[in-house]
Amino acid sequence: MPHPHLWTGLTVPVVALLLGTLVAAPTHAADDPPEPGATDYSLTVHPDRSGPAISDSMYGVFYEDINHAADGGLYAELVQNRSFEYDRADNAAYSPMTAWSETSAAGGTGTATTVDDSGRLNERNRRHLRLDLDGAGGRAAGFGVTNSGYNQGLTLRKGERYDFSVWARTDRSAGTPLTVGATTADGTPLTTPLRVTARGDRWKKYTGTLTARASAADGRLTVTAGGSGTVRLDMISLFPRDTYKGRANGLRKDLAEKTAALDPGFLRFPGGCLVNTGSHEAYEAPGWERKRSYQWKETIGPVEQRPVNANFWGYNQTYGLGYYEYFQFAEDIGAMALPVVPALVTGCGQNKATDDAGLLERHIQDTLDLIEFANGPAHSTWGAERAAMGHPAPFGLTHLEVGNEENLPDEFFARFAEFREAIEARYPDITVISNSGPDDSGATFDRAWQLNRDADVAMVDEHYYNSPQWFLENNARYDAYDRRGPKVFLGEYASLDNRFSNALAEAAYMTGLERNADVVELASYAPLLADTNDAQWRPDMIWFDNETSWGSANYEVQKLFMNNVGDRVVPSTASSTPATTQPITGAVGLSTWATGAAYDDVEVTAEDGTRLMGDDFSGGDAQWTKAAGRGTWTVEDGAYVQSDESAEDTLVTAGDTGWQNYDMKVEATKKSGKEGFLVAFGVKDTGNTYWWNLGGWGNTRSAVEKAVDGAKQTMAEDTTTIETGRAYDVRVKVRGRQVTLFLDGEQWGTFTDDKPAEPFRQVVTREDATGDLVVKVVNAQAADARTRIDLGARPASRVARLTTLQAAPDAVNTAGDRQVAPRRSTLRVDGAVFTHTFPAHSVTFLRIKE
Repeated sequence: MPHPHLWTGLTVPVVALLLGTLVAAPTHAADDPPEPGATDYSLTVHPDRSGPAISDSMYGVFYEDINHAADGGLYAELVQNRSFEYDRADNAAYSPMTAWSETSAAGGTGTATTVDDSGRLNERNRRHLRLDLDGAGGRAAGFGVTNSGYNQGLTLRKGERYDFSVWARTDRSAGTPLTVGATTADGTPLTTPLRVTARGDRWKKYTGTLTARASAADGRLTVTAGGSGTVRLDMISLFPRDTYKGRANGLRKDLAEKTAALDPGFLRFPGGCLVNTGSHEAYEAPGWERKRSYQWKETIGPVEQRPVNANFWGYNQTYGLGYYEYFQFAEDIGAMALPVVPALVTGCGQNKATDDAGLLERHIQDTLDLIEFANGPAHSTWGAERAAMGHPAPFGLTHLEVGNEENLPDEFFARFAEFREAIEARYPDITVISNSGPDDSGATFDRAWQLNRDADVAMVDEHYYNSPQWFLENNARYDAYDRRGPKVFLGEYASLDNRFSNALAEAAYMTGLERNADVVELASYAPLLADTNDAQWRPDMIWFDNETSWGSANYEVQKLFMNNVGDRVVPSTASSTPATTQPITGAVGLSTWATGAAYDDVEVTAEDGTRLMGDDFSGGDAQWTKAAGRGTWTVEDGAYVQSDESAEDTLVTAGDTGWQNYDMKVEATKKSGKEGFLVAFGVKDTGNTYWWNLGGWGNTRSAVEKAVDGAKQTMAEDTTTIETGRAYDVRVKVRGRQVTLFLDGEQWGTFTDDKPAEPFRQVVTREDATGDLVVKVVNAQAADARTRIDLGARPASRVARLTTLQAAPDAVNTAGDRQVAPRRSTLRVDGAVFTHTFPAHSVTFLRIKE
């Protein structure tokens, strides 16, 4: 639960929002008195003024293979590790037999081994399964393997058909009979057995169809071989026939349909951190690495010829879902394809830049080839590859992004400029998109934007994940952007959870995006998909398991905005919520992150010099409160030492949560590990605090972060790094809402945390095709908003259509409980001016005929 020291700039209703209260929301006539707990607002539309046009592709989706979004997710393949390529390089728990087990039928015996030898399927598909059969048992005997699928098993549905395929070769002249079938985990048959005979000692693909006789979520696929001799198997596959649009090697239908239902204007792919992490060498290069950056040429052509790769997020990726499938998916859902290619500067904490001119030249050429693959005629080199895969017509690529979240702006931009020059020379109609690093502000952000502006870059991709309060405070972020400068692509953003309060904060922020549609041309929430059984990141827009999928509260907000964009902003104004101000209050704390550190001589004094606390640790650590499982804290040689280098967020606290207007000083020394040390102030509890993170992010930068209910936002930062073994004098001065920080006697930085978190936000757009005004109002507080609405002109119809999202702030959608869902109703509008009460904790869209 939030605490008072973090409520500065928030209205009383917003405080109630954070506390999670909920007020009923009746609709009122114009002369009704305000109901208890309601706040009065006004909203005036100016139909005689012209606002910015809104791009048809403004809102889109960002897809990355994180949270097992591809294999076991959007990619409809049911067999896990179908080509026996899993490896410890992907995950320490993996082996070539992950998800496989040996099985026997009617007394058949043999051995099953995975091998990488001259008998492999092809150079890129290196491992396969070798079955050495003993010939034991009768004609019904068999020996083989069973696949357990993803998570609990293969999900099969009664009456549906499933396409099986396998590549096989045998040394037995008479051939080797193969029997294929699906069962439940306890062995109950789900299908009639499929029988095929493998013939010849050259690889050949065999196919067949299984039809489910019953439904099950714990299915298993078994392939057994009869007789004697040796049979080799690879690419054992089972696909539902009913994929999205019925495509072979296709997509899981429910996930694709939920994505399509958003009506996205673009599809950004394939990442994300997948793009610019790992080796940039190609698979074929001498000394190729298993952990390679995502390179498009590896992901096209026959699936059995595509290599696998270690996924940045800690698992295996097959590339069965590759660039061709992405382009086709974008086309199928009516979205603009927006691929991202590596700039040869690694990001996501790796922070390295290649100096290999030949490698850079090769990647630039690969990018030119990518454009030809997308847009070239069917007789061109790469257009022919596309045509051979089944799409003779060009895909019509118009935008392409180079790089993703690089934290080395100068090194990135030098390479970006070479990509841009080569692309524009050959394809001048392609919009080449740059980026501004991994955060919404700071030294990297400022330098990247300066480079982009100076070079007249067309569009810059911004990414940020912040607390709901940040989104409520920063609605006007783009109001001050240069209208003549680069356009903004907000490629990744989210408010760090899937509660309705998070979605409300994002909705409030989106009104600012639309109001600034002349600056923000593209925007996409991120990430798109997450497997509830194994997710590396939260929040996410669509959650799924093997059987079903559901949209989060954030999904419902995104869908409402994306389905009701409009063609032009109609200027409007609204009254604001009266603000209140409180000083920053809270205790103090010490912490570490993957680092050993020592602290000594902690002192806190009031503004008038009164000593509030002091500790030189000569008498132990009795003043400090430790949380279980948060590091190993001991007093050693008169200092307070945290020695567990594997522990993260080891916060210990001291003092009074009511302290305000104080000075804190401490001597801090990094002893070992990856980062520096953290000094906390304004501490209410472990999830509601400020801390000065010195030497954070792998000891690459330092920042003050504010946490509200565990969600963080950056208040100040620079590139300070921390030396091991050196004692630092750290001082924090808190006055009202202003904080000043000193390091070794020099002022490091200062900030004032006084932005108002306005809970009542609106934007109005006009839709040309229908002639509708779409009035979009977010009420992100616990009080109803009784609002006088002036349309500026009498509407053409007395009936307005309403779509409302309303729920408790902590509401979360799950597989079995959709707490956040749209409600549709109508509202009588008798003239240009009327009153409507927008419910507490709600997003409301009114469609009114002009």
